Amino acid sequence: MDLSAAEDISGRADLDVVLRRFYTAAFADPRIGPFFTEIAGTDLEVHLPRITDFWERALFRTADYRSDAFAPHAALHAARAMTAADFGRWVQLWRATIDGRYRGPNAERAKAQGERIALALHQRLAGADAELLRGDGTVGFVPLAALKLRSSAG
Repeated sequence: MDLSAAEDISGRADLDVVLRRFYTAAFADPRIGPFFTEIAGTDLEVHLPRITDFWERALFRTADYRSDAFAPHAALHAARAMTAADFGRWVQLWRATIDGRYRGPNAERAKAQGERIALALHQRLAGADAELLRGDGTVGFVPLAALKLRSSAG
């Protein structure tokens, strides 16, 4: 796909594409895949409408999402602690999924919102000591690939 001609995320149909691509990568990922496949036993076709509602509400305020997004993550964390590296990998895959297909303000907002959500979940699950610092001193995740690229570039 020619990314210079990429369009922005514009609604539910685009979110469906993003989420299917993201979860395909996440389920197959050796670090975070087991949370979805082994621990939660996530059925994508059941999960997708709810998570699409969540993201449609988060980005466009057009869906009616009333579920507790924290509860399933707390249950996963109780079964197997989710680390900062796990959340960092989630952010990395989320950003790569969006960057691979979309460009524009909604795509940027989706990436930023994903990082904020991951950080908030991690802090809530791991407690006050979960705060992560980027190299510039701001709070957030540094995607694992960026660390690998930085270490190999030197």
